[in-house]
Amino acid sequence: MFSYLKGFLAQKGQNYVVIDVSGVGFKVYTSMTSLEGIAAKNENDPVTFYTYLYIKEGIMDLYGFSTQEELNMFELLISVSGVGAKGAIAILSSLTPQKLAVSLVTNDVSSIKKASGIGPKTAQRIILELKDKIKNEELTASAENGGISEEIPLTSSRAEAVSALMVLGYSKFEAERAVSKIDTSLTETEDIIKAALKALI
Repeated sequence: MFSYLKGFLAQKGQNYVVIDVSGVGFKVYTSMTSLEGIAAKNENDPVTFYTYLYIKEGIMDLYGFSTQEELNMFELLISVSGVGAKGAIAILSSLTPQKLAVSLVTNDVSSIKKASGIGPKTAQRIILELKDKIKNEELTASAENGGISEEIPLTSSRAEAVSALMVLGYSKFEAERAVSKIDTSLTETEDIIKAALKALI
């Protein structure tokens, strides 16, 4: 229903913001990561939040994030059985989208279970279901391209970066192309992801 809201910051709460759009105040629940992202913003400053209308069992809440990548990650998390909007927000408040993507592709259960209300079994299920989703997307992309993928020299960290970018919502082709442009002096997965994201914007 709402793709994004562009307006003026009317209020900042502990887990939400109110955005004034043409005189209408939208209460948008968000993560600590997004709140930190607008920490320098004051009342009446312009803001843009990418949003998701969450409807379940009579509840209708608007969730939103300061980046498209965080919204993509939220949508992925709530697609996991047993993970609701509040659980997804807890995870995104504990980990940035980039760090969460790295945790998913490196099977880092310990980082995910640090989020409030997320136990080891839930963390393991999140990794399992979302890694399966990436594999399915890779197969689909390969079929659409006639089984041909752009060949780039992939170290383990670069392969992880490609998978992490796919978690963040980019296609396999886009992710591989962006990673192929990154300086080879970067060897840490998270650094490669950050540089690739700049190339994709």
